[in-house]
Amino acid sequence: MGDLAVGARSGHEGPEERPERPDDTVPPAVEDVAVSGGDSGGDDGTDERDERGGDDDAPRQKKQRSFWKELPLLIGIALILALLIKTFLVQAFSIPSDSMQNTLQQGDRVLVDKLTPWFGSEPERGEVVVFHDPDKWLAGEPTPNPNALQKGLSWIGLMPSAEEKDLIKRVVAVAGDTIECKGTGPLKVNGKALNETSYVYEGNTPCTVDDLGGQFKLKVPEGKIWVMGDHRQNSLDSRYHQQDKYKGFVPVDNVVGRAIVVAWPPTRWSTLPVPDTFDQNLGAAAPGALGLAGAVPLVLWRRRRLTIGNTRVSGSGTAG
Repeated sequence: MGDLAVGARSGHEGPEERPERPDDTVPPAVEDVAVSGGDSGGDDGTDERDERGGDDDAPRQKKQRSFWKELPLLIGIALILALLIKTFLVQAFSIPSDSMQNTLQQGDRVLVDKLTPWFGSEPERGEVVVFHDPDKWLAGEPTPNPNALQKGLSWIGLMPSAEEKDLIKRVVAVAGDTIECKGTGPLKVNGKALNETSYVYEGNTPCTVDDLGGQFKLKVPEGKIWVMGDHRQNSLDSRYHQQDKYKGFVPVDNVVGRAIVVAWPPTRWSTLPVPDTFDQNLGAAAPGALGLAGAVPLVLWRRRRLTIGNTRVSGSGTAG
């Protein structure tokens, strides 16, 4: 009854006075939330923020991959790059003989430019080039027997090729040139003598007196080059393969590229420039150009003669 009377009175007799509470003014429900949210440890000592992985606003750090996990990927990329460089840019070759002394020594490693042939560049006089064996030039030569590791490294370009049948010589004549060796020399290209003292092996003569091919006069056909070793008396080059199917000439398509530098050993490092003697005008005059050169004076002489004749006819007509 007492409880009911109090409730009725509070609804009809003016504002109700709130009962006094203890000093804590926080409502019980709110107090419970605040306590549970502000409790740093709780009964089990676990922070809700720790369970969420920290503050959402803080950037999460990515876990770095182990170096050993990345190593195979790095090695794979390096091998692919080496293969592309060997195929399209530069390849290393080892010098197996003395036929290019003293320009190249046995055991030298040279770097060969394989890029420019992709753009249509063809060998020029005086260049040292590597080319595939045209027609069994290396028959009878000892064949290297590399192991599996050497084969793999050679294939990707990390070691000089050991199995490919390649040769290295100097280009002395190109398509259209007439080349001649008579006696001990000098070697002539299109009737002009070459001064080869800067690169021919000391003590050798430019031409060799023998009946095996050392004496010749030939014209280089289209799409071919004529090559000779700098060690003239110790080089089985174009001179001594005139009986093969290309008659000693090397097809331009067989050329791998131009040797541009001696890269190994370090004490032998040097570039391989074209000798100065090839800077002279060695170009063969085309028959059409010769015919034109001979026709020009004749045409001028004939025009002059007609002009003089017309002047005389005109003068006599006026006088009459």
